Amino acid sequence: MFMGEFQHSIDDKGRLIIPAKFRELLGSSFVITRGLDQCLFVYPMNEWSILEQKLKSLPLMKSDARAFTRFFFSGATECEWDKQGRVNLPGNLRQYAKLDKECVVLGVSNRVEIWSKDTWETYFQQSEGAFNEIAEKLVDFNFEL
Repeated sequence: MFMGEFQHSIDDKGRLIIPAKFRELLGSSFVITRGLDQCLFVYPMNEWSILEQKLKSLPLMKSDARAFTRFFFSGATECEWDKQGRVNLPGNLRQYAKLDKECVVLGVSNRVEIWSKDTWETYFQQSEGAFNEIAEKLVDFNFEL
């Protein structure tokens, strides 16, 4: 399971060091794609396969399902580590997530998220105040902390 929050920097060539404990769980080959809320999602290959099957099961005749599937797959790229444990983030994904220099790497259960530091701080401040409301709504899904 991925968990934790880490501050890192992207170098001039678009390379990012991912925490060692995340690298170990991601394996030698993994998938990076556009995530929700203007971040990047990083999946180990086994989790990507599960997500791929779920997306394939969406009804092709529904425009929202087609749009969501396009969003995920068109931005997806299979990546590997360099010898220093860095990943080269493709330019289109850096642009989507507004990744410039400072970023935040999050462990979120079955995936890693990569955020620009500014976007994460704004998101966190906005959602921090709503955390109790969100927790109350989750009770509707039989979820308790």
